[in-house]
Formats: sequence, structure tokens, C-alpha cells
Amino acid sequence: MDWSHHRFRVEWTLAAPPAAVYRVLERAEDYPRWWPQVRRVTPIDADSGVVRIRATLPYTLTLTARATRRDPGAGILEVSLTGDLEGRARWTLTAHGTGTHVRYDQEVVVRRTLLRRLAVPGRAVFRANHRLMMRAGRRGLAARLEAV
Repeated sequence: MDWSHHRFRVEWTLAAPPAAVYRVLERAEDYPRWWPQVRRVTPIDADSGVVRIRATLPYTLTLTARATRRDPGAGILEVSLTGDLEGRARWTLTAHGTGTHVRYDQEVVVRRTLLRRLAVPGRAVFRANHRLMMRAGRRGLAARLEAV
């Protein structure tokens, strides 16, 4: 088993309709305004940007995210990731009553040397760090949707 390989799935229910959620999620450059752990998004072009993330643990991840699928009709946003993490992340939005069921899937391999060395002893801590970050993202997204 490659202990540097991670697969995450997070599911949320939000009160806003899928189209409204999609509009917020497709604007990655605005994530730092509502998701505290996304410290900076610097656009490279219309389909990619450099993302700096720092959650609870004392390290910052730097990634290049490139859009690989944007399908508002299907409620799908997908990016490929390179840098400290390599892999993909995908938002899938479906109607749930008057709101939205949000599913976030991420499959990555850690490329940052120090984090690879800590992969076995730190795995539970890294996964807890991810859960805390995603929980904060849900709260921030819900607040952002109420504000727009």
C-alpha cells in the first residue's frame, strides 16, 4: 500500500439550489473569501490557477489546479491537481428537495517530501486535518450562499 495515496469523499446538504451552489464553486479565485484554509488562489489562465492551502497543521500546500470538466447541467466541476499533491478533485451537485446534495471526491498522492516521510505515522492526523478543513469549507460555503 502506498501510504501517500489518499482518497476522500465528503457529502453535505445545503439549503441553496444546485445552480446557486455551482456558481459559487466555479469561482475558485473567490474561495479565500469564504474558505479560511484556502489562503490564496492565483489565476494562471481561464482554466488553471495556483492554490495555497493551510489547514490546522503547520504547513502550506501549493497546488496547480486545472479545470478538466465544467458541466453546470450535470452539476459537475472537476480539476486535476499537481504540485505538493497530484491527482484530481471533483464536486458533484444534485437537487435535494429545495436544496443541494454536495459530494466532494478527491484522490491524490502526496508529493511533498516531508509529508511523504511522515505518511505512515501521520496518516490519521493528515486525514483529521482534511476533515476539519472540509467542515470549515461547508460552513463557509453555507454562509456565502446566504449572503448572495
